[in-house]
Amino acid sequence: MKKNYRQLNQFDRDRIEAMLLAGHQQKEIANVLGRDPATIGREIKRNRRKLRKLGGHKDGPYIASVANHKSYVRRKYAKYQGMKIIGCKELEDYIIDKLKLHWSPDEISGRMKQEKQSFYASKDLIYAWIYSAWGQKYAECLYSKRNTKRKRKSKKSLKIIIPNRIGIECRPIKANQRKTFGHYEIDTLVSGKASHSKESLAVVYERKARYIDVRKIKSLSPKQLNIGVNKIFNNINQKETATFDNGFENREHQLLNIQTYFCDPYSSWQKGGVENANKMIRRYIPKGSDISNYSHQYITMIIKRINKKPRKSLGYKTPLEVMLENNLLINPRKQKVALGG
Repeated sequence: MKKNYRQLNQFDRDRIEAMLLAGHQQKEIANVLGRDPATIGREIKRNRRKLRKLGGHKDGPYIASVANHKSYVRRKYAKYQGMKIIGCKELEDYIIDKLKLHWSPDEISGRMKQEKQSFYASKDLIYAWIYSAWGQKYAECLYSKRNTKRKRKSKKSLKIIIPNRIGIECRPIKANQRKTFGHYEIDTLVSGKASHSKESLAVVYERKARYIDVRKIKSLSPKQLNIGVNKIFNNINQKETATFDNGFENREHQLLNIQTYFCDPYSSWQKGGVENANKMIRRYIPKGSDISNYSHQYITMIIKRINKKPRKSLGYKTPLEVMLENNLLINPRKQKVALGG
């Protein structure tokens, strides 16, 4: 029968100190205390004494009294931080509402300051609250879910030839440095192989405003991609350049009537903005999904939510606000209503 977990106490720490001094290994200590070896290793690493040295600190001996005090201070600090937020109902409700919209603690804190609310919490305070007993159930709302390693793809020679391809090294400096609006990155999201569906998403990302828009397309053919991208561009005023990867679907880039540039082969990081947008979309449409199962209304809801997230790079304004302020949307009133503005 599995025992309930309990925190290490002073008695446990005295045993750990004594057995370490006697030369016992962590695995032996774990067996004696009836704990997992990882628990003992973590306890020794986190709570051992630190010795000052030139240029920093180094690990010192494990002393039970020191370890117990460090553990007490850490738990008290986490409790205190959590109480600061639950002590203000208005602040707590604000944080919970934004976490449910998948805003990050940094975005919540920055937006709070920009709106000049009567309450305030730093991003570190919000994280401390989330990891305390009071806010732990909202940890699942955090964006980062990187628990699996990506499989490295072996590099192969570039088989697809893009007609009249111009490399990203020729892209104007103003586009590289996000100095002006109208510079886009374009990508696609495809259905999972198991679904046998050809339906995909055309994704367009404005580099300066961090604004994204998406259209469902019937397949990953060059013609269908252009149809999707043109539908998006028909709602946008300023169009200067577009950056693609070297996929087959981008072969007919010249029909888009915009100056195009291409990343180096196998270098999708060179259009990192749209790659990050894809990750945000994948929160709602997981990798391997059949895109044909998602309605236009659901996809519109996703884009609305992402475009209404405040960004640190925009001074905690939202991408939608930046687009509207700079007259970048055709029929902005219709766009604002469509996106819930």
